[in-house]
Amino acid sequence: MNDSQVGGTSQALAEFDSGVCIITLNRPQRLNALTPTMLEELTHHLHTAEADPGTRVVIVTGAGTGFCSGADLALLDQGADALDGFASGFDANQLFAFAGSMSKPLVMAVNGPAAGAGFVLTLIGDVRFASESAVFLSAFSRLGLTAEYGAAWLLPRIVSPARAREILLSGRLVDAHEAERIGLVQAVADDALALAREWARDIATNCSPASLAAMKAQFTAAVDQDFGTHLQQSLDWMTRSFRWPDLAEALEARRQERAPRFPDSTP
Repeated sequence: MNDSQVGGTSQALAEFDSGVCIITLNRPQRLNALTPTMLEELTHHLHTAEADPGTRVVIVTGAGTGFCSGADLALLDQGADALDGFASGFDANQLFAFAGSMSKPLVMAVNGPAAGAGFVLTLIGDVRFASESAVFLSAFSRLGLTAEYGAAWLLPRIVSPARAREILLSGRLVDAHEAERIGLVQAVADDALALAREWARDIATNCSPASLAAMKAQFTAAVDQDFGTHLQQSLDWMTRSFRWPDLAEALEARRQERAPRFPDSTP
């Protein structure tokens, strides 16, 4: 895919640059509050990036000073019928479950508040970077709601199960530095997107797409496997990878002291 900007008045924008796709939630005047339209557009961009052989890493961030403040309060005020679009009217599997099946690393650059469903959105990333101003807030229990979009499954796989229960049950605020301390984010910086770009460009330049896809598949499979089964499958993956062109290219690049030129497609 050529470098391009998909935009205008879209509620989610996608920019493709040097192997990295940056998706920006684009309702800054509402702290990027979610609407069913935004969810559909975000889903579209993730599927497009996954299908694009030239894209090696995907970043999601928010426009302006917030990452995502959750469902738009204007819709919350309209009652249950208006909110059905977030559940029965939206195919959540195509976003939240699909993200876990992607072959490409998915990075969340949390540049401000991430609340409610916006908090859950951060959990579908493989890696999370936060700005100093980032805060994480489920708030579901304080609104008479439940753990949305699989949050009770996702969060205990990132932080400890006990910590996840405490955060979701209390609905309290977690600031950026607590998030880093408990492993919810990998690092905190003044500019989360700049840090995410730096990480993503390193991966896009120096890591094999075949290796990344294989590891993502291994992570997914490991959830339901005992160690013996997972170990055997890892040996099978090893045998396959020994015969990929990526290994030979990596060794040649090291000899020539240059960046590797890995094939875009996976074996």
